[in-house]
Amino acid sequence: MNNYGILKSGTDIRGRAIASEGKAAILTEQAVRDLASAFALWIVRRMDKPRCKIAIARDSRLTSEGFARAIVAELKYAGLEIFDCGVFSTPAAYMVTQFPSMFADGSIMITASHHPRDINGLKFFTAEGGVNSEQLDEIIELAVNGEKMERLSTSTVIRRDFLRLYCDSLTEMIRKGTGLFLPLKGMKIAVDAGHGVGGFFAKRVIEPLGGNIAPSQYLEPNGNFPAHAPNPEDADAMQSLKNRVISTGADLGIIFDADADRCAVVTADGTEVNRCRLIALAAAMVLPDHQGATIVTDSVTTEGLRRFIENHGGVQKRFKRGYRNVIDEAKRLCDEGVDAPLAIESSGHAAFADHYFLDDGAYLIAKILIVMSGLRKKGLTLNDLIADLEVPLEERDIRLSFTCENWRDVAEKIITRLTAMSERMLRLSDDNYEGVRAYVSHADGYFIVRTSVHDPVLPIYIESNKAGGALKIMRLLYSFLNGFVGVDCTPLYELIAEAEQEQAIAQQAAAEDETAESDYAAETDEAYETADEYADETEEAYEAADEHATETDDVYEEAPDDITEPVEQNEWTDDFATETGEEYEDADGYAEQSDEGETAYGEFAEQEYEPYESEQPETVDTEE
Repeated sequence: MNNYGILKSGTDIRGRAIASEGKAAILTEQAVRDLASAFALWIVRRMDKPRCKIAIARDSRLTSEGFARAIVAELKYAGLEIFDCGVFSTPAAYMVTQFPSMFADGSIMITASHHPRDINGLKFFTAEGGVNSEQLDEIIELAVNGEKMERLSTSTVIRRDFLRLYCDSLTEMIRKGTGLFLPLKGMKIAVDAGHGVGGFFAKRVIEPLGGNIAPSQYLEPNGNFPAHAPNPEDADAMQSLKNRVISTGADLGIIFDADADRCAVVTADGTEVNRCRLIALAAAMVLPDHQGATIVTDSVTTEGLRRFIENHGGVQKRFKRGYRNVIDEAKRLCDEGVDAPLAIESSGHAAFADHYFLDDGAYLIAKILIVMSGLRKKGLTLNDLIADLEVPLEERDIRLSFTCENWRDVAEKIITRLTAMSERMLRLSDDNYEGVRAYVSHADGYFIVRTSVHDPVLPIYIESNKAGGALKIMRLLYSFLNGFVGVDCTPLYELIAEAEQEQAIAQQAAAEDETAESDYAAETDEAYETADEYADETEEAYEAADEHATETDDVYEEAPDDITEPVEQNEWTDDFATETGEEYEDADGYAEQSDEGETAYGEFAEQEYEPYESEQPETVDTEE
């Protein structure tokens, strides 16, 4: 009996499909055949009809094409109608259950999302959406028990360009939302598919709408994923797109994960809009039409995001990590009459109530393009929609790997003991649904420690609004976690060492600045002392000048007493005027004599100059 239960990962099937790292493949071709046949049997019984329609789609992974052929072969004589969709996105694999020309009863998507090349998996869909955890258990049990479809008749296998239906629905949606046939005309858009399946969005959605896709990169499917991890949460992937947007002058950058059910964007100025920024953007787009609505998110979100949603007229509900958990909670709220138009994870899974609550990266991008078109008419950008989102002063995102086989048991022990410690020493969050979210008052921040849904890792998120606060929280967690066997705390230790070094450098720089300021202050004090001495000397000079002015005033006051004979002085003035008049008469006589002299001198000058002018030599031609 095969233990296919070990392949269960949340609501998906996932496992090593290529032997690597000294470990054998566990998701084998036989396992895929058994699980696909069990799903087909489950669908037939669920629909209560013998000839059901089953769609088979795949991503670009190295093993996906082989797995697809194996499934078609397995179901060849099951009497089914099979749609062989080829390279597809996960959201499109669900939409084939909704398109009138297909109306598939079930769909199998071969993918492992953003995981490395050696991992693969299966996703199962019905017209109601992806199967939940309980339904997946039923399918696995059928496979384990060896129950399969009976050999009734030959199945009909149909191979067409089914992706065209999905692409046409997106272009029609954007045209309708903008009221324009070519709403992207004049826009340069960089699409980064990471060599997954998302390249179709550039060539079959953006380009038909008039967009320039020349800045795009890594559009061709390649299961080795040579450029970077096909993951909107990956720092290197986001940096790659950011560099592309800036270097090409693109108006927008778009990135998908390997199966295009998640996304993120980069704005024209290089701002990375993923994680909480993406949640804020999506919330800002729906809340104007849904005031008072509840936005369901996962637990790994910031306090700033909560305030942002509230300031825009909404209510945030943090729920358990896992896109199916978030989506199912939003559905439950809607069933109870609560307006919950959006369910979104910080990983980039976003599901809207008006789109079957399907986590669809391309659909979210289509909505963003519609909003962006409207903003451009107003001279605004996407950044303006989330300008009031508060960003923490410090944040850290850490993933510690488990080094043991029973990692889930170790993870459960860590969460239990950390919860108890936090209750005694810290303050636990009131709205946390998984792991531990505790506030550390002396660091003005909090941490989230949880267990990964799919992988043997312990994700840790830290946020602080105090310089050095993240370092204090990391030290606290390291002292606690380092005592557990089976978890590698090296990444946390290295981050602490790096933060301590940065802190030491900052403190040294601050000390140098303080010393420089002290030296400047001492020099300034000396200058002030010199200035004071100068001021004292100046004041003494002014006092001496005042004394001199006083003496001068005394002299002026005594001067009128010296003029004792004013009448005689007037007589003297009259005598001076008389003498001056006589002198003027003498001067006139002298002038007349001078005029006669000048006349005589002029006649003499004429006599002198005439011989000089007559004796001027003739011009000589020097060249001869």
